[in-house]
Amino acid sequence: MPIPLLATVDPENLPIVLSGVLLSLVVIYLASKLGAEVAKNFDFPPVLGELVAGVIVGVSALHLIVFPEAGLSASDSGIMTVLQLINHLSPAAVTTIFESQSEVISVLAELGVIILLFEIGLESDLRQLKEVGIQAVVVACVGVAVPFVAGTAGLMIFFHTAAIPAVFAGAALTATSIGITSKVLSELGQLKSKEGQIIVGAAVIDDVLGIIVLAVVASLAKTGEIDVVNVIYLIVSATAFLLGSILLGGIFNKTFTAVVETLKTRGNIVIPAFTFAFFMAFLGNAIHLEAILGAFAAGLVLDESDTRNELDELVKPIADLLVPIFFVTVGARADLGVLNPAVPDNRAGLLIAGFLILVAIIGKLVTGWVVFGVPGINRLAIGVGMIPRGEVGLVFAGIGSASGVLDKPLEVSIIIMVILTTFLAPPFLRIAFGDSVEPPAIEESSKVI
Repeated sequence: MPIPLLATVDPENLPIVLSGVLLSLVVIYLASKLGAEVAKNFDFPPVLGELVAGVIVGVSALHLIVFPEAGLSASDSGIMTVLQLINHLSPAAVTTIFESQSEVISVLAELGVIILLFEIGLESDLRQLKEVGIQAVVVACVGVAVPFVAGTAGLMIFFHTAAIPAVFAGAALTATSIGITSKVLSELGQLKSKEGQIIVGAAVIDDVLGIIVLAVVASLAKTGEIDVVNVIYLIVSATAFLLGSILLGGIFNKTFTAVVETLKTRGNIVIPAFTFAFFMAFLGNAIHLEAILGAFAAGLVLDESDTRNELDELVKPIADLLVPIFFVTVGARADLGVLNPAVPDNRAGLLIAGFLILVAIIGKLVTGWVVFGVPGINRLAIGVGMIPRGEVGLVFAGIGSASGVLDKPLEVSIIIMVILTTFLAPPFLRIAFGDSVEPPAIEESSKVI
């Protein structure tokens, strides 16, 4: 269901939309901070606490942060109930306000993940990322191919699923949520380790490959045929975009430094930096890639600048404001009701979900054992780091459902797979690193995250 823009809201209701957004942010910030603190006390990555907090305030429990695209109405939102009581709104008005308020929160969440990837790019070491480039490519390709083939073939052989729905479900298994994995790596102080750089590099490539796979399966869903021209365009544009960004980085850094030295007013570093990051994110979106890829590339480029250390500290407070919105909304959208076996559709989906979860975990775990030329590498950590599907997997499920390709049991099974891989990865990544996580790195990370 398309969500109306704010322009469709009656002018007199715009302040109420703002009230809804502000109240939602209060809930999100309280939930994220409480969740992160509880997780930290139990020695879990704080991002896991933010995800769980999102589940509690979302569609699975308190219904405070809910979204209309999940099939929910304004009456399902606790925040909308409060606003309706205060302002005596008509049912039509509260529906429009609910949809517009949800849209604003969704946009803020998208900005949050863009800033997160910009920050991760800044924290990454471009030289080290280049050193593990070949390994990252191999990890990404195996991490896409193995679950896709195993998932598609398994559904067709064991569950007698038709070819196109099976391909769609197999495609949903290919994704890796770079946002979740990179945040956990940063919290563990492992972002700049060999394992961390391989995981981040592979997750970026995985995202590009996932977009190409999505283009293929979306074409199949619409016409039953693959749009070869579109696939070739995506491959060429993605490669040119990432390589071009890195190659032009040296030239741009000199320009950026000159601009920073010229500007004498407040924000002379952070404003040019975010202008560049948002422009790169725009370019990524404009050529039908992901905005987060552009933001990550911008961070990598500026990582080489002379002002990098100062910029890194300036970005953190902004990230602290917007990134939690992304993680809480990811948790809030996770409907744990699909795990209820009392619902007939769920029972059929649970069987398929068990198979998809197995393929989803094993298909990514094997990636750690294809890394070559790096003695003493923590292969388990690399494999676990590639497991979470996050919001990327939900995109596949949403497109498949909207196109009519996926029936309810298969859609439910994909959602269950996405939920469990997203929530299992952070604690298991902590376990996988184990003693290799150096105490000073954790202590330093906890001060800035």
